[in-house]
Amino acid sequence: MKRSPTRSGLFLAISALLVPCGALAQDAPQETGASTQTETSASPTQLDAVQVRGEYIPEPMLQTSEVASFITREDFRRTGDSDAAAALTRVTGLSLMRDKYVYVRGLGERYSSALFNGSPLPSPEPLQRVVPLDLFPSEVLESVTVQKTYSVKYPGEFGGGVIDMQSLTVPDEPFLNLSIGTGGNSVTTGEKGLTYYGGDDDFWGYDDGTRKMPSALKDAIATGQRVDLGNFSREDIRRIGRSMANANLNVLQEKDSIDPDFEFGGSAGYSMDLGNDSKLGFLAVAGFENKWRTKFGKQQDAFFTGDVVEYEADYDFLATQNNARVNALVSAGYENGNHKVALTTMYVHDTIKEARSRSGIDNLAGFEARDDYTEWFERELINNQITGAHTFGEYDDLKIEWRGAIARATRDVPYEKGIRYELVDGYWAHDARRVQNYTRFSNVEDEIASGGVDVTWRLPIERDVTVSGGASYLDNDRNAESREFRLQALDGVLPFYNRYQRIDYLFSDYNLSQDLLRIQETTGGLGAAAYDATLKVKAGYLQAEGEITPLVRATVGVRYEDATQAVHPYNIFTGVRQTSPEPLRNDYFLPAATLTWNFADNQQIRFGASKTIARPQFRELAPQQYQDPDNDRLFYGNPYLVDSELLNLDVRYEWFFGAGEYFTVGGFYKDIDNPIESNVNFAGGTTFQSFLNAPAATLYGAEIEAKKYFDLPIEANWWGDNRLYFSGNYTWSNSEVEVKEGDTVHPYGFAQPVEAALFVRDGSQLQGQSDHIANLQIGIESESSRTQATLIANYVGERITARGRPGQPDYIEKPGTTLDFVLRKGFNLGDTEMSIGFSARNILDTEYQEYQERGGNRADVYRYEPGVSYTLSLSASF
Repeated sequence: MKRSPTRSGLFLAISALLVPCGALAQDAPQETGASTQTETSASPTQLDAVQVRGEYIPEPMLQTSEVASFITREDFRRTGDSDAAAALTRVTGLSLMRDKYVYVRGLGERYSSALFNGSPLPSPEPLQRVVPLDLFPSEVLESVTVQKTYSVKYPGEFGGGVIDMQSLTVPDEPFLNLSIGTGGNSVTTGEKGLTYYGGDDDFWGYDDGTRKMPSALKDAIATGQRVDLGNFSREDIRRIGRSMANANLNVLQEKDSIDPDFEFGGSAGYSMDLGNDSKLGFLAVAGFENKWRTKFGKQQDAFFTGDVVEYEADYDFLATQNNARVNALVSAGYENGNHKVALTTMYVHDTIKEARSRSGIDNLAGFEARDDYTEWFERELINNQITGAHTFGEYDDLKIEWRGAIARATRDVPYEKGIRYELVDGYWAHDARRVQNYTRFSNVEDEIASGGVDVTWRLPIERDVTVSGGASYLDNDRNAESREFRLQALDGVLPFYNRYQRIDYLFSDYNLSQDLLRIQETTGGLGAAAYDATLKVKAGYLQAEGEITPLVRATVGVRYEDATQAVHPYNIFTGVRQTSPEPLRNDYFLPAATLTWNFADNQQIRFGASKTIARPQFRELAPQQYQDPDNDRLFYGNPYLVDSELLNLDVRYEWFFGAGEYFTVGGFYKDIDNPIESNVNFAGGTTFQSFLNAPAATLYGAEIEAKKYFDLPIEANWWGDNRLYFSGNYTWSNSEVEVKEGDTVHPYGFAQPVEAALFVRDGSQLQGQSDHIANLQIGIESESSRTQATLIANYVGERITARGRPGQPDYIEKPGTTLDFVLRKGFNLGDTEMSIGFSARNILDTEYQEYQERGGNRADVYRYEPGVSYTLSLSASF
């Protein structure tokens, strides 16, 4: 084995301070034989003893000067979380919004960035540029890093933190793992629910062609004309209407007993030695999951006059979702001494098939209404990445890392159906004068091409000092389109008998051929139905990291970013771009500095200060309407949004008092200029939600975290090698939105800025911020019996999801307390290692609540019971 030449004795002493080894003393290695140093080499100095600090500090903590948290494969196994989003709820200061978007320290998903092996990711969601983290199964992840203080090697869009997911790497030894599982939910499995037929392949999450846009409609759209009489002949309108799918997608069905959940998956790895210190390896991971969830709850739209509440709409709803997800990851890696190259492809296909119905009083419409919906949301993410790492020099002092990726995310929503009925004399009737129907086709395509290189040089001096720099490029392009069609009564009134027909009979070929109904396109114009968007970022950074004294390390750097972001609405019929505000063209110098003082054995304090930004998301800038399928709320973008700028200050004390055991406590402060907030408004008889820049806000808080193992005395033989495990964290935070006299905001729909106080309340809480977030894990684990049992509790306090319309209370979400239990038990079946797993989620059956409240009166904007979920799995390792 080649032996690296030795540096000076002083360098050895400094290096020993940084490496978490258990030795308390060491001698400088002596070179012998062929390895004898030349006369020009520095003679090693004999060291009597070197005191090692940081014996128990985990390696990731030593390698970073930042305030960070890490989720490992062991953590995934202990908590049994199926995806990255769920696993991140266990991290101090993190909470989930709608089970897929991570809020870091009370800042919404727009203030954090998600990376995969260091590369940015596109999003298939219409409302977010941030990728939903429920798309990333834990099976494909090696670890997740959550960095809460900014370092200039990361993108400047950093408010709450950066989430860097690392995929599984090429294995050292061949392996094969297989797993199968089932599960259910207390309010879903075996209970009644809703569904609709759809197609033969719906179980797998792929459409068999049933939802494909018919050629007659596609040809009509290709003409560039709105599909309606006048642009097309009466016979053409009949033919187009008849071509659209009918019974399979229109008719809601009651399912007497909802099926249990089902999943299976596998992973395999192989490596081969090519000689000459070279190795080639392969890794493959694949999985499938199908689960059902039913929601039964309340939806209310209210108006408060003083403390008195009046309900503009009051509905009970029932919704059943069937979620099917296919995921796969394939990786190949080549190593040759100090050089590594890896190719990774990840594929995720996630589909939600939903059937839902709501009924109740619509006081604005003036009658009792029922709305039926059948929907299909198909998301897909394909990420192709190549990475490399190379070290050079006698002491491996120069390191070059590079990466390139092309990632594409899509969201396809064909045949999104909505049908309204009116209760007439005890029967549900559909009459085109007072009640409407729609069929929508929408899609989002989001693509990112990115690349970067990082160079790190450890200076040839006695102190351990490294200088690094790098450059990166991001090109993000998005296209979104939506078409809407309605079947209208030709003369405005349906015959009496037809109003009461079942919907597949009402929309039948016969009625369309007899001109009782005709298809009419109601797609919005003036850019409301389609837009192109782009974000191009060129960046470079310089950073120095090293010792000020043997016990104090510092990192200082600056990042430069030049970005152009634009949203271009266009007329969906002609393709002509519409007038829109100028693109956001900004360049920033973003400095960052951290200081780590290792003042005592296994104890250190970190300080951090930085400046970062947050850009508006594409959807927040686009004036395209979007109907949220979860709460039926209408959204519009605001093309007048600008970037937010943040000043970040952090301090944290860390004490690692044993292997895998620690106690930390810290504080943070953020000053935000132009934070982006969501506000609800009302116009033209429609309640909608949009976005605006508030003038300023501050956020500050404290975090505490601890982890400890407990072993019983040796005398307790009955206990064996079992040990208790405890982990807990708590975050307290407070925020305040600031509005001064003369401050203005520019909401959607206003030609000019208006007084900020009309839309933003001075001293109000920042959206998404919870005063209290807490996590607790208590478990038992044993190496000999291969058993892990963990009880997991999570609490998230109330937070604002949107500003109420002017004069109205805010929309409040109350996540509350959830309690989970996870059990894993290993055993042998012959020569095969087996493992059985069981989990119970939301044992306390905590409700989901979003509401408005004033003077003791409350309106439930969206409320339901998610129930208790169970899973049982069996896996084998070969």
